[in-house]
Parts: sequence; C-alpha cells; structure tokens
Amino acid sequence: MIQTIETEVKKVVMQYQELLKDWLPTHSSIAIAQNDTYIYFSSTNENFQLSVGTPVLKESIAYRVLQKNSKIDAMIDSTLFQQPYYGVGYPITLSNKPAALIIILPPSFQFPQVEPLSFLTGKNEEGWFPIALEDIMYIESLQKKTWFYCKSEQLTTTITLKELQLRLPSYFIRIHRSYIVNILFIKNISRDMSSSFQLILKDGTTLPISQSYISEVREILSF
Repeated sequence: MIQTIETEVKKVVMQYQELLKDWLPTHSSIAIAQNDTYIYFSSTNENFQLSVGTPVLKESIAYRVLQKNSKIDAMIDSTLFQQPYYGVGYPITLSNKPAALIIILPPSFQFPQVEPLSFLTGKNEEGWFPIALEDIMYIESLQKKTWFYCKSEQLTTTITLKELQLRLPSYFIRIHRSYIVNILFIKNISRDMSSSFQLILKDGTTLPISQSYISEVREILSF
C-alpha cells in the first residue's frame, strides 16, 4: 500500500513539474500534504528543512489549501522552513483523497507587481501624518503593530511588514523578520560579539541581520 502511494506521488510530481516548467523558477521546492502531514518534499534550499511525516501547521499554505480546497498563494512570515517564503498551493487528489501540492519559490523570486507606495501615513498622539518614503529610516514590527521611524519621530501604521515588502521601492530591504531598512540611511555593516552581521544607521541605531536574510542582503548590498 505504501509503495503504491509513493509511486502515485512520484507520478503526480512529474506531471505537475512538466506542466509548471514554463514558469517555475530554478531552485523552487515542492511539497505534497495529505490529511495532516507532508507525504513528499523535494528542495535544493538547505534552509527548507522539511521531511515526510512532518505535521501540517495551521500557519502554512498547505493547511489553507486542505481546508478550503482551493488555490492559495501567499507570503508566509511564520514558518517551519526557518525563513519566510512565498508559496503557491493547489488542491489535488491522491488515492481518491484530497491533498495539497505546494510550490515554494526561491528567495530571489520577484513578487507579483502591485501598485508601489510613495508615502506612509503614520499615527501618533497628535494625529495622522503622511510621510514620504525617502524620509523613513526603517520599519519595525513590534507587539503586533507596525512602526516606522523618521529622524526623531516614531509613528505607527496599519500596514503589515508582509504587505509593505510587496509595495516598497527597491531601496528598502528586509533584513529580519521584524525589520525593513531604507538603504539610504545605512552608515555601515559590521559584526557583533557573536559574529552575526548588523547594520548601523546614520543616527546610530543598530539593527540585526538575521540568518534567514543574510544571503539576500549580501547580494543586494554587494559585500
């Protein structure tokens, strides 16, 4: 029985790889989930540590596909893959039972084009203030709120970091699950006491670069 399922899974993967090859980026990962576990996973990304038998978490695309029986695409921040990822999930059938085929796209994947922002409207005790993006030093997710900082001001916005990542211009980069930084305000890059990378901004603010983002940050900033 197990061998029959494995054979069917391999056939399904080969069929979908053939169908998706025209748009599927190089180094994409593929997973299949059925019931409440993953039954197939293939990846060249060492940060995507998933194995057959791993439970399907409620935060995952696989869970949403299995629950709604519909295509789901999303940027996932909280993930068992040790780093945020953009994925697309499709409902399929295996052995006459519902399953989910998940395509996990590589970090270099260009997100779908959406209307870019030119300013953020922030709120403090005095009211609401539209702030030009070029005046914003960095943006932070803290205590379930999104904050952004410009000079000595600290304002909050209703837009999440996940949404902002899709709509900010290229001079903003994600360096951490909690931080997006304006490259124009970076003074230098150094290592901390544990040899992890960190950014020093022109106003003296120090921000950590997480391991999940270091490769992409080094590529963008060329160091």
